[in-house]
Amino acid sequence: MKTSESRFCKCMYFSSNALARKIEKLAIESWKPVNLSPSHAYLLLMVLDEPGIQPMALVDELQLTPSTITRLIEKLEEKKMVVRTTEGKLTNVYPTPKAKDLQPKLKECVKEFSEKYATVLGADESARLVVSMNKVADKLGR
Repeated sequence: MKTSESRFCKCMYFSSNALARKIEKLAIESWKPVNLSPSHAYLLLMVLDEPGIQPMALVDELQLTPSTITRLIEKLEEKKMVVRTTEGKLTNVYPTPKAKDLQPKLKECVKEFSEKYATVLGADESARLVVSMNKVADKLGR
């Protein structure tokens, strides 16, 4: 059944979750080549872009809870992708050489994911939709 045919199709909660599940499936498929979940991959991209980044900056940027960020970092540590250092009260997260070697593949996954949904929705429509979703999320986050 199409989401638009559901009895709950006029409900933002239902519709946004249906969309999130479909996007998640597409994202998981796109990140398979690097054997990472989308959340792990986006966190790793941030660490690669900003070596020494602090977990709270990851919380803000990825809009996840501190405990979720901690779990993601721990999993990436297990995979030997990041290391944490502590200097006084500050914790910093750094990419490992293994993560640095993976960076081109990570960027390719981002590109592939964007191309997949742009192919379905059209480039202009997908760009407009992302902007609109961000505006709605910002308004609801107040």
